[in-house]
Amino acid sequence: MITVNADGKIMVRRCLVTLRPFRIFVLGIGFFTLCFLMTSLGGQFSAKRLGDSPFTIRTEVMGALESRGVLRRMSDMLELLMKRMDILARLENTTEFHKGDEARFPLDRFQPAAGLMERIQAIAQNVSDIAIKVDQILRNSLLNGKVMEGRRDQCEVPRDPKYPDCAGKVEWMRARWTSDPCYAFFGVDGTECSFLIYLSEVEWFCPPLPWRNRTAALPSAPPLPRAQAAFQSDLAHLLELIGTGKESLSFMKKRIRHLAQQWLRATRRLEQKLKGRQRDQKHILVHIGFLTEESGDVFSPRVLKGGPLGEMVQWADILAALFLLGHSLRVTVSLKELQRWVLRCYSHLGVPPGRGNCPLTNPLPFDLIYTDYHGLQQMKQHMGLSFKKYRCRVRVIDTFGTEPAYNHEEYATLRGYRTNWGYWNLQPTQFMTMFPHTPDNSFMGFVSEELNKTERQFIKSNKVSSMAVVYGKEASIWKGKEKFLAILNKYMEIHGTVYYETQRPPEVPAFVKNHGLLPQHEFQQLLRKAKLFIGFGFPYEGPAPLEAIANGCVFLQARFDPPHSSLNHEFFRGKPTSREVSSQHPYAEDFIGKPHVWTVDYNNSEEFEAAIKTIVRTQVDPYLPYEYTCEGMLERIHAYIQHQDFCTTSSPPLPPKAKSPAMQSPGSPLALSPNGTHVVWAGGAGRAAGAWPPLGALQGWLAEPGRSCTATCRQHGLVCEPTFFRFLNKKEVFLQLGVSCDSTELEMNHLYPAVASPARECYLQKEPLLFSCAGHHPKYRRLCPCRDYRQGQVALCRDCL
Repeated sequence: MITVNADGKIMVRRCLVTLRPFRIFVLGIGFFTLCFLMTSLGGQFSAKRLGDSPFTIRTEVMGALESRGVLRRMSDMLELLMKRMDILARLENTTEFHKGDEARFPLDRFQPAAGLMERIQAIAQNVSDIAIKVDQILRNSLLNGKVMEGRRDQCEVPRDPKYPDCAGKVEWMRARWTSDPCYAFFGVDGTECSFLIYLSEVEWFCPPLPWRNRTAALPSAPPLPRAQAAFQSDLAHLLELIGTGKESLSFMKKRIRHLAQQWLRATRRLEQKLKGRQRDQKHILVHIGFLTEESGDVFSPRVLKGGPLGEMVQWADILAALFLLGHSLRVTVSLKELQRWVLRCYSHLGVPPGRGNCPLTNPLPFDLIYTDYHGLQQMKQHMGLSFKKYRCRVRVIDTFGTEPAYNHEEYATLRGYRTNWGYWNLQPTQFMTMFPHTPDNSFMGFVSEELNKTERQFIKSNKVSSMAVVYGKEASIWKGKEKFLAILNKYMEIHGTVYYETQRPPEVPAFVKNHGLLPQHEFQQLLRKAKLFIGFGFPYEGPAPLEAIANGCVFLQARFDPPHSSLNHEFFRGKPTSREVSSQHPYAEDFIGKPHVWTVDYNNSEEFEAAIKTIVRTQVDPYLPYEYTCEGMLERIHAYIQHQDFCTTSSPPLPPKAKSPAMQSPGSPLALSPNGTHVVWAGGAGRAAGAWPPLGALQGWLAEPGRSCTATCRQHGLVCEPTFFRFLNKKEVFLQLGVSCDSTELEMNHLYPAVASPARECYLQKEPLLFSCAGHHPKYRRLCPCRDYRQGQVALCRDCL
């Protein structure tokens, strides 16, 4: 009995001495078990991911068939440990050891042993349960695998004309699906079916597979009501959003402060005009790419040295208008800031792992993105494939415009229109210009300072009829202009605002009074005194001539013969437009004209001198077109935000390709005008519901050979409206206009729809992105969609607001 007790004491002591290492051992077993389960069941977890292949489960499960035996062996081992611990406990209960040595071994030292046994027993039971569950999962997976096995060879690349890129994308996936881990994340495993599932459910290049369960078809909860936009009355928060650190930003903030009262008055007027109309608040990202260091930011360092300010003027006005209309803004002017903000948003967007070749799985948090060409490229690099999905939300501020022939990548490459700035395949109206020179694009504009009655009267009574100011802050603009300056000096005192640091620029003659670079308000005061604001051909299409005209100056500019374009002038070479510029400021020439704007041939000294004599004698009042007032810009941007939707709006089906002169098409909703010169909309309000601009403004005209639609519409006092092309792109419209087509073809050409004369061959447009107001050819008479416009607001038709 004594011997037994002694053996029991030794066993218990050994148990207590090894108790702590044993805990570590048990914890290690638990950790190993967890890791094993995660590894063995990884296929089951990954199979729940969006777009996973139905064959991924089988592939991964087949590699885990031994998991049941391993789990059972672990369970047996834990049960054995539990039995041995139970023997130790019984030995402890049969001794009186705790009574004699209670001082050296307190009772609480034994309590963990009992708890440890309970934990071991629980782990063993859990492992046993998991083994049973794994067995069930494996059985079900193998059964499903057998069902799906027959479908492995049934995944053929569909030939659907609605998805023309599907076959090419599948071919790419075959060769490159391992190039980015994100494809495997979405279930791509190298099989044809996994390619098609990914390309139809994660991306959008292939049609949905009919045998796939598509949860998207299930009814979803209605979206939450959007917050309503409220007109703002304080610009302080906007100034904070713009930030600091660049001279360009300081310039923009100064401009916003200077025009603040005019902006606020215009906001109140527009609010009254809209009469409480409901407007959804948009979340807008404004990324000014040309101010980022990565794009070179050549503008900021030159703000105080006479550099161009037109782009910064426009961006400052865009920010003010968007903010005052009550929308939520985020402004970035650096790539790091853009990255930081995008990454912050992406943490909630379901960004897949990898190199960014897969799209986001959740919606982008911005309804609209305003940027420029530099920002467009930067956003494409950081958004990856998602850029294609969300590019419909982008608005590109584009000073000189982008014509459809340069925008369509395939067409531009095949026809020689590709440049460094085009080929984005956007809707052409997503590009927004400084002046309304390209109807294919949207006219964004900027604002000039308005004068009140007191200021207008003061200017009128204090004008110096013999004072002229030269348009040009850089000395290079003055080079070679001595002849013009000498003639002008005979009649007027000449003032300049040429930047210099230490000494007078040699290009500026001694008889010119050079003020140096002036702050904006001092430059405005100079214009209010001067009678003439004269340009020497450069810079093109800047804001200064409108500011001069608004301050009561006459603007004198050169006529270009031949017109400047990308074909004959270095400045326009590489720009995505074939537009021919007939003068330094075509808007001032075409939309304002005499007596405020004079366009003459500077190579004709007599014409130049005669114009100066007439201008000295002419009295003009300050004039500012409504579209360049704060209210006009607010009105225009409001209409764009409310009505332009490039993400959901789709064009009607294109006409079938003609195979004979007797090609049949649905009846035209257009009717011949009473005088028989053009067609007008006659389809009724029902068929035109939701269209913007309203179809009641449509007029279809047949251009003369060699004339563009832009020129044709302007000839009739109208403006070309590219969104109406789709309603004219029918053979019946030619018949209504008296053109009998001997043949009709459907082709991709930015001049179509058109008729070739004298053969009477009619051509319809095959590619909607190539509908273009621009372009002309002596062979073609183009079919042109025109519309009316509001007085002083060419961007909007009479019923567009």
